[in-house]
Amino acid sequence: MKGPVLVILAAGIGSRYGGLKQVDRIGNSGEVLLDYSVYDALRSGFEKVIFIIRHDIEQDFRELVLSRMGTRVRYEVVFQDLDTLIPPEVYAEAQRVTRVKPWGTSHALLCAADKIDAPFAVINADDFYSKEAFEVLGTYLGSAELSEGAIVPYRLDKTLSPQGSVARGVCGIENGYLVSVEELTAISQRNGRIFNTAPDGTERDLAPDTPVSMNFWGFPPGVIPHIRRYFEEFLKTSASNPKSECYIPRAVDWLIKNKTLSFKALNANADWFGVTYKEDKASTTARVAELVAQGVYPASLWA
Repeated sequence: MKGPVLVILAAGIGSRYGGLKQVDRIGNSGEVLLDYSVYDALRSGFEKVIFIIRHDIEQDFRELVLSRMGTRVRYEVVFQDLDTLIPPEVYAEAQRVTRVKPWGTSHALLCAADKIDAPFAVINADDFYSKEAFEVLGTYLGSAELSEGAIVPYRLDKTLSPQGSVARGVCGIENGYLVSVEELTAISQRNGRIFNTAPDGTERDLAPDTPVSMNFWGFPPGVIPHIRRYFEEFLKTSASNPKSECYIPRAVDWLIKNKTLSFKALNANADWFGVTYKEDKASTTARVAELVAQGVYPASLWA
């Protein structure tokens, strides 16, 4: 049985961050945040990494990220652009409504489908998930006859940014299984209160210990045709909306509701941090430096 594959979503535009956070340096030797995920994955049994990027950042990505990894990492690069895998009539409509962004994380995953030949994990490029989380998910994906998916959830209050609102998939978990994922796109914290603001302006309070998705998913390879079907249904109803995105958490919720695939909720007792906004970089850099000082990571990952 092949070891699991790590799929990294690195095609985002970074509108909240104000730049390409995929290639923004965090470590002392030029490491970006995804370097630590790749390092943790390799020491947790993952055998291959697939980077999903856009064509317009390819040169920067190869020079600033891949060149440092050298032969230490077995990887492939695939591209997610506005027209990738999109029917001509849908693409024409996207151009008419002046769509700029590609079609979301489910679309990104499908762009890598031809390269996925084993159980796989999906992560964001701009999140730090921790060594413990990769160990738990790597062990799970490496088990024989994998027939279910998995998520490593995180506590909501540990995933917020003091700089502004964030998007999170709020997880319903029962008896160790995920039963729902609700994508909330404007979660904030103010005066000790955590709440989401809906598009119509209404506010909804959320408990600090609410489990949320940070896009740390595990899948059996057979899930791809089902996600493709979900994406096709999405395009039928959303092609005329220039800001619509087909998120993986919503695809997972659809898989659960249709009894297509069940998802275990894995407890990793893991810490998360990331760079949603430019101002998050300083604290993220400091936390990485602390982990290096503690010996969790070498000072130079790929030396």
